[in-house]
Amino acid sequence: MHIDWSALARVAAVSLGVTVAVVVVFTLGVLGLSRAADRRTGPATTLARAQAGLCFLACAVVVGYGIYLIVPRLH
Repeated sequence: MHIDWSALARVAAVSLGVTVAVVVVFTLGVLGLSRAADRRTGPATTLARAQAGLCFLACAVVVGYGIYLIVPRLH
């Protein structure tokens, strides 16, 4: 049996990178919601909620794409 260690290392590195990126984007979404809660009205609140929504949407897209890659029936 032969294990392609370089391919395994690439997969591990990409997985780690994507995981860190999703956590950072989710954190930015939580920060946006926090800023929106601090200011109840105004354009800053709308911008903060839009930022949070886009961050959460990006996280959902990444998770959905991961599920798409894992489940063979979706291809």
